[in-house]
Amino acid sequence: MAEWTLKENSQGDLVITISGDEWEKACAKAFTKLAGQMTLPGFRKGRAPEKLLKKYITDEHTRFEAIEKNATEWFRRALEETGIEPIDQPSLDFRNMSDESVDLVFTFHVEPEAVLGTYTGLPYELGDVTVSEEDVDKEIDRMRDTYADMETVEGEAADGDTVNIDYEGFSDGVPFERGKEEGRDLVLGSGTFVPGFEEQLIGVKAGDEKEINVTFPEDYASEELAGKPVVFKVKVNEVKRKVVPALDDDFAKDVSVPGVETVEDLRRTVRERLEASRKEAAEREADTALLALLRENCEIDLPQVMIENEAMAMVKQTESQIMQYGMDPAQYLKMMGQTEETLAKSYMEDAEKAVRTRLALKAIVKAENIEVTDEEIDAELKELATQLNMDLDAVKKAVDLELVRDDLAGRKALEFLKENAAKN
Repeated sequence: MAEWTLKENSQGDLVITISGDEWEKACAKAFTKLAGQMTLPGFRKGRAPEKLLKKYITDEHTRFEAIEKNATEWFRRALEETGIEPIDQPSLDFRNMSDESVDLVFTFHVEPEAVLGTYTGLPYELGDVTVSEEDVDKEIDRMRDTYADMETVEGEAADGDTVNIDYEGFSDGVPFERGKEEGRDLVLGSGTFVPGFEEQLIGVKAGDEKEINVTFPEDYASEELAGKPVVFKVKVNEVKRKVVPALDDDFAKDVSVPGVETVEDLRRTVRERLEASRKEAAEREADTALLALLRENCEIDLPQVMIENEAMAMVKQTESQIMQYGMDPAQYLKMMGQTEETLAKSYMEDAEKAVRTRLALKAIVKAENIEVTDEEIDAELKELATQLNMDLDAVKKAVDLELVRDDLAGRKALEFLKENAAKN
């Protein structure tokens, strides 16, 4: 017999009573095992008379052994009977232990149910997704810049040109550490070097040598140089200038976008892409705001262990992404001055939002009788197989279908929220 009692913070006790023949047989088997391990003077191991063995093997010892050997199976059976699903490792206690029975008390957390407040008619506001002609021009200019060539300039360097230089820095006439470099490309006006350095190179030509006087900022990282005047001896090896291709039909074809043959085609395609991108970003932002309101209107007795588990899942996902770049997660975290524990701690706020959102959407699924069909799950698995470039059967074996079902149900709940929101 099993009885579940829910207490505070989504924690409860599952009391399992083992009695009668089952308890008697478990204790008898435990006694036999303990007896077989015991050696008494004058008897071979496990061969001493039962009456004598009972002087050394107490009833309490036997019962503890019976519980230790059977508790896992009794717990599993009780979970099947009650349908309860723990979300953390249970602790075990017992009470009323006797020859006739024992009560095993498993204490653990379960997933809480969200108590929904208002979830229809919530405001859903999409930001402005208008794409102007200026926006299209800027994007095309960015594309032209990507296709630009670098050409050597015989004359003077201008703002925006790239100069290739050798340089060495001196403080009080003495070269300073990490102040020397050869063959460095520097874009004038980029603000890459010490303030005032790049401006003094405007007008130089290949072959020029020049001394540049600058003062390091007061907040410069190196204390030895912070706020100090220095001199850089610079030799100009080459001056290069970016040559942006003309905006014509030839450029439109070079972009190699399907269906684009002319500048008009290019502008139309760029506009469509910008509109789609802005719409997606606006919907994402509106969805985030809508879910925040949903969380505010829900009451959830959320146990800390769920937040911690979610944060650790985020850590594992981050480590998986690091591995995809061919890096060792442990070494990467060490390089960043992090550990799994500190990284998990930094994820706690986002983890709590994720858990509360998931539980709130799950409550909507229940309240609105939202169902996910087998056909929808199959379509999702096919899409996943395509994304991962995997065989469909392999994907089916690798994923938890119930998690896929829950994810699809959550998405449907979000769509329900949006469809029943108060839109601007």
